[in-house]
Amino acid sequence: MFRNLDTSVLGIGGPQSEVIEQSLTYGFQAMDFDVVEFAARAKLRGMAHARRLIDSSRVRIGTFGLPFRPEEDQATFNENLARLEDWAAAAAEVGCGRCVTWVEPAGDRLPYHENFTFHCDRFAAICGVLRPHDARLGVGIRAAADLRRGKAFQFIHDFEALSMLTKMVNAANIGLAIDVWDLFVSGGSLETLRGLSADQLVAVRLADAPPDVPLEDLTESSRRLPSVEGRFDVPGALAALAEMGYKGPVSVSPHRTAMGSNGGPVIKTLGQSLDAVWNAAGLNVKGRLPVTAQGAKR
Repeated sequence: MFRNLDTSVLGIGGPQSEVIEQSLTYGFQAMDFDVVEFAARAKLRGMAHARRLIDSSRVRIGTFGLPFRPEEDQATFNENLARLEDWAAAAAEVGCGRCVTWVEPAGDRLPYHENFTFHCDRFAAICGVLRPHDARLGVGIRAAADLRRGKAFQFIHDFEALSMLTKMVNAANIGLAIDVWDLFVSGGSLETLRGLSADQLVAVRLADAPPDVPLEDLTESSRRLPSVEGRFDVPGALAALAEMGYKGPVSVSPHRTAMGSNGGPVIKTLGQSLDAVWNAAGLNVKGRLPVTAQGAKR
């Protein structure tokens, strides 16, 4: 697996050249990007111009976020599905074949079973557009309890149900976007993670939580930088991912209020946080566990 910088989560701006330089300076091997902006720039000025900084720096592109909500009304969904063809093609130009999105955990429109079928159909359609571009769709959950309050119908908010959903989608290029924060907040554990296989995973995000707040009271704003002695066993999660042979991107994703506002120091802080848990997990620079003299993984 490789260290990936997701600047969109924190709202970090600045010139692309500066973000690329800082990502490499602070130990990131890849970064996510805004595929809509990139595709528009390529259409306006040509693909060679749009990708020139990526090519010159040789930075790897980790993932791109699905630029629309799967729950949209049918007409809007159809329009965005048509646009996805160009977005996926643009991402493929820079070697990015990982698209991520998140399931809303509750709603007012569809009961659970109808919503399950609805999402199977929507994700199958999305995967159908991504497939010719060798792209996979990673789907994640949103586990914070406050996101379900006041809604008429509950929906998927744990990884067991999410795994079931992805298995029911008629597409070979769908998988899971694992957020370690959501894993633990939803009541999951390292055993939940170990029950998955590397080929199920598309992307991984890391965050921790305050030690004195009950799980049911945690909100998205409770997301903190991962740490070695944190509430959640982030190093253990990284070790489990390495043991299963996961080779994809790993991003640090605290809430933006947990960070400062200046791009450089923020990216440096993210890099230091990731370095700490990475090293605590015993991973080498390639995200693998060392092999002992007997040939067994530590």
